[in-house]
Amino acid sequence: MNTQLNFADQQWAASLESGKAWPAPAKLNLFLHITGRRADGYHELQTLFQFLDIGDLLDFAITDDGQITCLHHLQGLNPEQDLCWRAARLLQKSTGCSAGAQIHLYKQLPMGGGLGGGSSDAATVLVALNALWNTQLSSEELAALGLSLGADVPIFVHAQAAWAEGVGEYLQAADPPEPIYLVIHPGVHVATGRVFSDPGLTRTCPPITMSDFILGRAGNVCEPLVRRLYPEVGEALDWLSNAGCEARMTGTGSCVFAALGDQAAAQNLLGSLPSRWTGWVARGRNQSPLMDRLQLFEN
Repeated sequence: MNTQLNFADQQWAASLESGKAWPAPAKLNLFLHITGRRADGYHELQTLFQFLDIGDLLDFAITDDGQITCLHHLQGLNPEQDLCWRAARLLQKSTGCSAGAQIHLYKQLPMGGGLGGGSSDAATVLVALNALWNTQLSSEELAALGLSLGADVPIFVHAQAAWAEGVGEYLQAADPPEPIYLVIHPGVHVATGRVFSDPGLTRTCPPITMSDFILGRAGNVCEPLVRRLYPEVGEALDWLSNAGCEARMTGTGSCVFAALGDQAAAQNLLGSLPSRWTGWVARGRNQSPLMDRLQLFEN
């Protein structure tokens, strides 16, 4: 069944608008190049991150017993593997905070979709509890904590579209256009580790600049490999291309996307999406919805 997911249409929109829920927005990699591989196995990359106005939502109930509990529908996940629990515990230990929290995650982004769901959830936990516990860490300090949880967590903490280099930790604020996107999940979970460990992955991209990206001299070097390993992703890319769109893949996949002229065009294309896939219409956001929520809390 085709689905449109947007904060304005969710069951928990009232909670978000009332200042209760905290968003964990999706991200897109507008391009992804790998420029090398470090001795420790991590890849050097270049990418441009932009947020979407779709994502997961989290509610927090602060407690005075120091206990951290996470409520969600991700079955069989141990606390030590739960990024929300790990983020809360890391902030608690790093600041000596004696308060606890009950975290309710409303998971809507697909796992293994390249939309950054787990990293975004962890960043929202750090940002929200830093405010709710009044632990008073700066965004730079929160981002440093987040980097130990995952390479993409800092971008979500900083909450600003950014050009990223290194393993994703070197960020420069960016202001790309904010179009309406059609995002498609072709129903497969792409294992990032499988992609980055494959010997066929291109790791020798020459460094580029923002001007190169604007001129169209950028792409996603993971796409050919993911097409081979996960044919469903290639089918979704081809479907978008055949519809006259410039189809792209985010991260290591599996989600693909295209910028559309307006909301109506995106909705029309969404209506023709094959029933085996899930799709969303979303607007690109250079300031994350998480920052909007933090400003609401602070005001």
